[in-house]
Amino acid sequence: MVLSESSRAQSGVVAPIGGLFLFAIAAGYLMSLLPLSLLPLGMPEAMAAWLASSLYGGLLLGAMFIEPLVKKIGHRWSLILSLAVLVVTIAVMWLLPYPMVWLGMRLLAGIATAGVFVVVESWLLLVEDERKRGLRLGLYMTALYGGNALGQLLIGQFGFTGSLPFGVVMGLMLSAIVPVLVARNSSPPPLALEPVESAPQVKRVSISATIGCLISGLLLGPMYGLMPVYLHQQPLLEGQTGLMMALMVVGGMAVQPLGSWLSSRIGKALLMSMFSLVGALSAVLMVQAQSSMDFGVAMVLLGASAFVLYPIAINQACEGVSASKIVRVTQLMLLSYSVGSVTGPLLAQGVTHINLGMAQYLGIIFLATALYMLIAALKKIAPVMQPPKGME
Repeated sequence: MVLSESSRAQSGVVAPIGGLFLFAIAAGYLMSLLPLSLLPLGMPEAMAAWLASSLYGGLLLGAMFIEPLVKKIGHRWSLILSLAVLVVTIAVMWLLPYPMVWLGMRLLAGIATAGVFVVVESWLLLVEDERKRGLRLGLYMTALYGGNALGQLLIGQFGFTGSLPFGVVMGLMLSAIVPVLVARNSSPPPLALEPVESAPQVKRVSISATIGCLISGLLLGPMYGLMPVYLHQQPLLEGQTGLMMALMVVGGMAVQPLGSWLSSRIGKALLMSMFSLVGALSAVLMVQAQSSMDFGVAMVLLGASAFVLYPIAINQACEGVSASKIVRVTQLMLLSYSVGSVTGPLLAQGVTHINLGMAQYLGIIFLATALYMLIAALKKIAPVMQPPKGME
């Protein structure tokens, strides 16, 4: 299915980006609020990893089932419903601070978050021009990570104890519904979504793109779920947890224009390999840091390298894909990301029991990714470099 010019015009960016930005501020604050509030609420600190995995378990479930909802009620109402469910989960956690309730609510929040991501990503990707897709993805990631960075700074403003932090998060999440609710004419028109399960169609979804989304989950799951606790325990960073998390997210936001620009000029597997090497360097800097400034530089590099992998991978997955299959492809990529996100926090926590830490875990994942993507890039260019038959 090819979108008409009028359909393209309708598929605007203001409503989804505005809603996403406010959602990201709330999610960024909540990212640090939940693990830091465990001890004050009488829950074990070790539950932080389980909360992260529960969220991403919900993300995994949501990624599998969100497409029929989008097909039935459209992008706009799917996004409104997802945000409303998130508000409900925060309210329940605020009123009932018990481990099993929180785990259940984070699972439900993950399902709703999958709705936000799939809807906004497919909404923005419903254009035929690949460079425009890259620009829109850059805008998407900038809004997401910029909002996350602002949200991290709210820890310093409102703290992580008492009722006020949860009230602020709910208010922000409710405000995210407003731009989507009022923008009635910007939602994409209904699409006759086509499956991509047949063998010829599956082959068009790049393996390295799928692996890139998986790796992104293995990195971002622990970074979102466990990094606040890790930073809180560092003697060099007393009282600077929110600042360091913000620097990490700012690094991810700042690199998006560069990632978008390079994505249309360099092979995407090679580009992911290059950024992964930077990520490995950031892990080394975290281990060797002698001051909070050293740590801050490491966090900026960490965010720049980790947060750019997903948009590069999903852009690669959407190459040559028709508009009618965009929702399904973004769903498949989110599914891959979710598998990594579910296992990442538990793997990272397991690493700490063998005399390693968060930085070492991230360094291992980055280095393995750099090597894999480099091999994938070389395999892709090898046939081009071979001489034609009869010319040997």
